[in-house]
Amino acid sequence: MEPPAGPPTEAAPETPSAGEPPFLIIGRIVGPAGRRPVLRVVPLTDFPERFQRLQRVYVGETLRPYRVRRAAVHGRYILLELEGVETLAEAERLSGALLWIPRSEAMPLPPGHYYWYQIIGAEVVTTSGESLGQVVEILRTAAHDVYIVHGPRGEVLLPAIEPVIKEVDVVNRRLIVEPPPGLLEEKPRPPRPRRTTRSGERGGHSGSPS
Repeated sequence: MEPPAGPPTEAAPETPSAGEPPFLIIGRIVGPAGRRPVLRVVPLTDFPERFQRLQRVYVGETLRPYRVRRAAVHGRYILLELEGVETLAEAERLSGALLWIPRSEAMPLPPGHYYWYQIIGAEVVTTSGESLGQVVEILRTAAHDVYIVHGPRGEVLLPAIEPVIKEVDVVNRRLIVEPPPGLLEEKPRPPRPRRTTRSGERGGHSGSPS
Protein backbone atom coordinates (compact mmCIF):
# COMPACT_ATOMS: atom_id res chain seq x y z
CA MET A 1 0.00 0.00 0.00
CA GLU A 2 2.96 2.31 0.30
CA PRO A 3 4.15 4.24 -2.76
CA PRO A 4 7.30 2.97 -4.45
CA ALA A 5 10.58 4.76 -4.14
CA GLY A 6 10.95 7.45 -6.74
CA PRO A 7 12.10 11.00 -7.33
CA PRO A 8 9.48 13.28 -5.73
CA THR A 9 9.38 16.73 -7.29
CA GLU A 10 7.26 18.63 -4.77
CA ALA A 11 7.59 19.45 -1.10
CA ALA A 12 4.76 18.76 1.33
CA PRO A 13 2.69 21.84 2.21
CA GLU A 14 2.85 23.56 5.56
CA THR A 15 0.78 22.33 8.48
CA PRO A 16 -2.34 24.48 8.96
CA SER A 17 -3.87 25.87 12.12
CA ALA A 18 -4.40 23.52 15.04
CA GLY A 19 -7.62 21.53 14.86
CA GLU A 20 -7.78 21.52 11.07
CA PRO A 21 -6.49 18.58 9.00
CA PRO A 22 -3.50 19.55 6.83
CA PHE A 23 -4.71 17.25 4.03
CA LEU A 24 -8.06 16.08 2.70
CA ILE A 25 -8.81 12.70 1.13
CA ILE A 26 -10.09 12.83 -2.45
CA GLY A 27 -9.82 9.21 -3.54
CA ARG A 28 -8.58 5.67 -3.02
CA ILE A 29 -6.54 3.64 -5.50
CA VAL A 30 -8.10 0.24 -6.15
CA GLY A 31 -5.38 -0.98 -8.50
CA PRO A 32 -4.08 -0.62 -12.04
CA ALA A 33 -6.48 -0.30 -14.97
CA GLY A 34 -5.76 -3.35 -17.10
CA ARG A 35 -2.11 -4.11 -17.84
CA ARG A 36 -0.96 -0.50 -18.00
CA PRO A 37 0.58 1.65 -15.23
CA VAL A 38 -2.65 3.65 -15.02
CA LEU A 39 -4.35 3.83 -11.63
CA ARG A 40 -8.04 3.12 -11.15
CA VAL A 41 -9.33 5.43 -8.41
CA VAL A 42 -12.59 5.53 -6.46
CA PRO A 43 -13.33 9.24 -5.89
CA LEU A 44 -13.97 10.13 -2.23
CA THR A 45 -14.85 13.75 -2.86
CA ASP A 46 -18.03 15.64 -3.64
CA PHE A 47 -16.15 17.11 -6.61
CA PRO A 48 -14.87 14.24 -8.80
CA GLU A 49 -14.37 16.71 -11.65
CA ARG A 50 -11.45 18.17 -9.68
CA PHE A 51 -9.26 15.28 -10.85
CA GLN A 52 -9.20 16.65 -14.39
CA ARG A 53 -7.63 19.88 -13.10
CA LEU A 54 -5.34 18.24 -10.59
CA GLN A 55 -1.64 19.00 -11.02
CA ARG A 56 -0.21 17.07 -8.09
CA VAL A 57 -1.47 14.65 -5.48
CA TYR A 58 -0.11 13.15 -2.26
CA VAL A 59 -0.24 9.37 -2.00
CA GLY A 60 -0.43 6.93 0.90
CA GLU A 61 0.34 7.26 4.59
CA THR A 62 3.68 8.91 3.82
CA LEU A 63 1.96 11.59 1.67
CA ARG A 64 4.43 11.12 -1.14
CA PRO A 65 3.91 13.84 -3.77
CA TYR A 66 3.40 12.95 -7.43
CA ARG A 67 2.76 15.11 -10.45
CA VAL A 68 -0.42 14.22 -12.32
CA ARG A 69 0.21 13.41 -15.96
CA ARG A 70 -3.40 12.73 -16.94
CA ALA A 71 -6.79 12.07 -15.36
CA ALA A 72 -10.04 10.96 -16.96
CA VAL A 73 -13.48 9.93 -15.75
CA HIS A 74 -14.33 6.31 -16.58
CA GLY A 75 -17.75 5.35 -15.25
CA ARG A 76 -17.66 5.55 -11.47
CA TYR A 77 -13.86 5.53 -11.46
CA ILE A 78 -11.09 7.98 -12.25
CA LEU A 79 -8.20 6.78 -14.43
CA LEU A 80 -5.07 8.48 -13.16
CA GLU A 81 -1.56 8.59 -14.62
CA LEU A 82 1.21 9.80 -12.33
CA GLU A 83 4.76 10.75 -13.18
CA GLY A 84 7.05 8.26 -11.49
CA VAL A 85 4.58 5.36 -11.79
CA GLU A 86 5.94 3.88 -14.99
CA THR A 87 5.46 0.12 -14.63
CA LEU A 88 2.58 -2.20 -13.83
CA ALA A 89 4.41 -3.41 -10.71
CA GLU A 90 4.69 0.17 -9.41
CA ALA A 91 0.98 0.71 -10.01
CA GLU A 92 0.08 -2.52 -8.22
CA ARG A 93 2.10 -1.50 -5.15
CA LEU A 94 -0.13 1.56 -4.78
CA SER A 95 -3.32 -0.51 -4.52
CA GLY A 96 -5.35 0.58 -1.49
CA ALA A 97 -3.48 3.85 -0.97
CA LEU A 98 -5.44 7.01 -0.31
CA LEU A 99 -5.02 10.15 -2.38
CA TRP A 100 -4.72 13.47 -0.56
CA ILE A 101 -4.62 17.17 -1.37
CA PRO A 102 -3.57 20.09 0.85
CA ARG A 103 -6.54 21.51 2.72
CA SER A 104 -5.80 24.88 1.13
CA GLU A 105 -6.74 23.39 -2.27
CA ALA A 106 -10.24 22.31 -1.20
CA MET A 107 -13.00 23.39 -3.54
CA PRO A 108 -14.85 26.52 -2.33
CA LEU A 109 -18.33 25.97 -0.93
CA PRO A 110 -21.36 28.28 -1.20
CA PRO A 111 -22.63 30.20 1.88
CA GLY A 112 -24.31 27.95 4.42
CA HIS A 113 -22.29 24.90 3.35
CA TYR A 114 -19.39 23.44 5.31
CA TYR A 115 -16.89 20.65 4.98
CA TRP A 116 -17.37 17.74 7.35
CA TYR A 117 -14.03 18.41 9.02
CA GLN A 118 -15.40 21.83 10.04
CA ILE A 119 -18.41 20.23 11.76
CA ILE A 120 -17.06 17.02 13.29
CA GLY A 121 -15.66 17.79 16.74
CA ALA A 122 -17.70 20.98 17.15
CA GLU A 123 -19.55 21.62 20.43
CA VAL A 124 -23.33 21.58 20.11
CA VAL A 125 -25.39 23.94 22.29
CA THR A 126 -29.14 24.49 22.18
CA THR A 127 -30.71 27.94 21.88
CA SER A 128 -31.60 27.63 25.58
CA GLY A 129 -27.95 27.09 26.52
CA GLU A 130 -27.86 23.32 27.11
CA SER A 131 -24.73 21.53 25.91
CA LEU A 132 -25.54 18.37 23.96
CA GLY A 133 -21.91 17.36 23.48
CA GLN A 134 -19.86 17.12 20.31
CA VAL A 135 -20.52 16.09 16.73
CA VAL A 136 -18.73 12.75 16.32
CA GLU A 137 -20.08 11.56 12.98
CA ILE A 138 -22.09 12.69 9.97
CA LEU A 139 -24.54 10.47 8.12
CA ARG A 140 -25.48 11.31 4.54
CA THR A 141 -29.09 10.59 3.63
CA ALA A 142 -31.11 11.24 0.48
CA ALA A 143 -32.84 14.24 2.09
CA HIS A 144 -30.05 15.84 4.15
CA ASP A 145 -27.05 15.14 6.36
CA VAL A 146 -27.59 14.04 9.96
CA TYR A 147 -25.19 15.11 12.72
CA ILE A 148 -24.57 12.45 15.38
CA VAL A 149 -23.85 14.12 18.71
CA HIS A 150 -22.46 12.36 21.78
CA GLY A 151 -22.84 14.01 25.16
CA PRO A 152 -24.76 14.10 28.45
CA ARG A 153 -27.95 12.83 26.78
CA GLY A 154 -26.14 9.96 25.09
CA GLU A 155 -26.48 9.98 21.32
CA VAL A 156 -28.58 12.70 19.69
CA LEU A 157 -29.35 12.73 15.95
CA LEU A 158 -29.74 16.23 14.54
CA PRO A 159 -30.92 16.83 10.97
CA ALA A 160 -28.63 19.36 9.26
CA ILE A 161 -31.41 21.68 8.12
CA GLU A 162 -31.99 25.39 8.68
CA PRO A 163 -34.85 25.07 11.21
CA VAL A 164 -32.53 23.00 13.44
CA ILE A 165 -29.04 24.39 12.83
CA LYS A 166 -29.33 28.04 13.83
CA GLU A 167 -25.70 29.08 13.83
CA VAL A 168 -22.37 27.61 12.74
CA ASP A 169 -19.29 29.17 14.32
CA VAL A 170 -16.39 27.60 12.44
CA VAL A 171 -13.72 29.64 14.22
CA ASN A 172 -14.83 28.62 17.72
CA ARG A 173 -16.08 25.21 16.54
CA ARG A 174 -19.57 25.61 17.96
CA LEU A 175 -23.08 24.93 16.68
CA ILE A 176 -26.21 26.58 18.05
CA VAL A 177 -29.21 24.33 17.47
CA GLU A 178 -32.93 24.14 18.10
CA PRO A 179 -33.80 20.44 18.24
CA PRO A 180 -37.13 19.37 16.72
CA PRO A 181 -39.98 19.17 19.24
CA GLY A 182 -39.84 15.98 21.27
CA LEU A 183 -36.34 14.98 20.18
CA LEU A 184 -34.71 15.52 23.56
CA GLU A 185 -37.59 13.77 25.32
CA GLU A 186 -36.82 10.50 23.55
CA LYS A 187 -35.18 7.64 25.42
CA PRO A 188 -31.39 8.24 25.43
CA ARG A 189 -29.44 6.28 22.81
CA PRO A 190 -26.14 4.69 23.82
CA PRO A 191 -23.26 6.11 21.75
CA ARG A 192 -22.25 4.06 18.71
CA PRO A 193 -18.70 3.57 17.39
CA ARG A 194 -17.63 6.39 15.11
CA ARG A 195 -17.32 5.54 11.40
CA THR A 196 -16.91 8.87 9.59
CA THR A 197 -13.50 10.20 8.66
CA ARG A 198 -13.23 13.94 9.18
CA SER A 199 -10.47 14.35 6.60
CA GLY A 200 -12.40 13.85 3.38
CA GLU A 201 -13.41 16.51 0.86
CA ARG A 202 -17.06 16.04 1.79
CA GLY A 203 -19.43 18.85 2.55
CA GLY A 204 -23.06 19.72 2.90
CA HIS A 205 -25.64 22.35 3.80
CA SER A 206 -25.80 23.19 7.48
CA GLY A 207 -28.11 26.12 8.05
CA SER A 208 -27.02 29.69 8.47
CA PRO A 209 -23.39 30.79 8.90
CA SER A 210 -22.48 32.82 11.97
